[in-house]
Amino acid sequence: MTANAIPMQLDARAVEILSGITTATLTTLLLKKGLRNVWLRGARPLRTGQPRLVGRAFTLRFVPAREDLATPESWSSPISTRAAIEDMPAGCIAVVDAMSVADAGIFGDILCARMVKRGVAALVSDGMVRGPANAISANANGVKTVPIKARDDGQTGGLA
Repeated sequence: MTANAIPMQLDARAVEILSGITTATLTTLLLKKGLRNVWLRGARPLRTGQPRLVGRAFTLRFVPAREDLATPESWSSPISTRAAIEDMPAGCIAVVDAMSVADAGIFGDILCARMVKRGVAALVSDGMVRGPANAISANANGVKTVPIKARDDGQTGGLA
């Protein structure tokens, strides 16, 4: 952590206070500050009973990739999804703008498992998630999973 880095963990009192604030109140406060388009459309819990999410955001934005540049060699690039996951500090909430693309999954069981190993608190996205058997339902088998809120197309439960 650099000298100017902000710790990702919030103290328990801050979490308690923020957990009691409604989404409408937060939206109104952001509007008063001139921030009018600061949410992801279509993100919903993919598993029932998930807790309310409160924490610092680690933000990512996916843009369409050129097929000639999206190669296995590009996965080690410092701007790759894998590199971003390695930069995610414990306790953060990964907030991912996938431009509401609903015909391709942005994360799957392997990347979600890595986020769990790194201590990421949750994944919130307007995109789809691959690998429902492992990324979502692993809790039933005693495997810790990251809480996921993602796009739900009404047919696949948000899973590509």
